[in-house]
Amino acid sequence: MSTTTYGVSGMVCGHCAGFVTEEIEHIAGVTAVAVDVEQGTVTVTGDKALDIDDIRAAVEEAGYELTSGA
Repeated sequence: MSTTTYGVSGMVCGHCAGFVTEEIEHIAGVTAVAVDVEQGTVTVTGDKALDIDDIRAAVEEAGYELTSGA
């Protein structure tokens, strides 16, 4: 099991969080997604180590930018 928190810029509301969550949940191996709009973070849990490029692509597909991560 792997859990990593990433910074995401551009999120301002619950709808933003929903878009990010929905895109990340499509990544194979993701078991949980928790978005904190106020902190500008998303915590992703997977049953294996996840590729940051996959996370970045999902966040960008939702219309936001990954600003930090492992």
